[in-house]
Amino acid sequence: MSEMTVEEGPAKEPFLVALGERIRTLRARRGLTRKATAQAAGISERHLANLELGTGNASILILQQVAQALQCPLAELIGDVTTSTPEWLLIRELLEGRSEVDLHRARLKLAELFGSGGDRRSRLARIALIGLRGAGKSTLGRMLAEDLGYPFVELSREIEKVAGCSIVEIHSLYGTNAYRRYERRALEETIQIYPEVVIATPGGLVSEPSTFNLLLTHCYTIWLQAEPEDHMKRVVAQGDFRPMSGSKEAMEDLKRILAGRAAFYAKADLSYNTSGHSLEASFAGLRAAVRHAAGLVDWMV
Repeated sequence: MSEMTVEEGPAKEPFLVALGERIRTLRARRGLTRKATAQAAGISERHLANLELGTGNASILILQQVAQALQCPLAELIGDVTTSTPEWLLIRELLEGRSEVDLHRARLKLAELFGSGGDRRSRLARIALIGLRGAGKSTLGRMLAEDLGYPFVELSREIEKVAGCSIVEIHSLYGTNAYRRYERRALEETIQIYPEVVIATPGGLVSEPSTFNLLLTHCYTIWLQAEPEDHMKRVVAQGDFRPMSGSKEAMEDLKRILAGRAAFYAKADLSYNTSGHSLEASFAGLRAAVRHAAGLVDWMV
């Protein structure tokens, strides 16, 4: 079912408009339809639509339910969490207005300061492929692992091993929050077990900051990009309709998910676009990029 639209009324309260934008952004980042989010929050789809359009004035309890459905703190939903303490305010002032490059450097320094930075050589020996379903992570990941002589790990399968049931059963029986816990545990175990490995990660891993930080810290990450139309064709060819389930606006949903996650995918060490290339050409280009990026050619030949 396509998402309903609600006609705009008189001038909107700026706070409610900003609140609606945050809800839309968080929902897109997690790849959730409005209908699924409303159901998880226990409210009507129309009520959620009004909130997103800045015309709904919800109670704190309703906002708490929406925050839980989006797996985020209520503070993140209604405002900036960096206003919570004096230290946060001082840190925010130092970082405010900085470029993405400067913020990236600051994050790496913080990881080094708090002992969570990975050894560079060890990180380069673990290659993690990120991106939406249909980008070629599994197919190209296996080929790359074979070429390098590394084990190949499909993280989704490892999540199922940790949970003792399928991905679908995890979501239906235990919910998204439990899935994210299993996902992190599976990644932690994979990093601990394999000093050299190629990992194909689930598309939504980037929506959980702590898990994504773990990946960035311990793995050389590659964003496999593709045009939305190519993502759609490949997923349909696989007979997998999960990303678009229940929506007649499949392409628009996919584009919103990609837009919500693109800034996170872009944190990868390397981006590689597979659109417009055959499988053989995609692999050849990826292989060359991996061997030449970040000094890998010096020790992988």
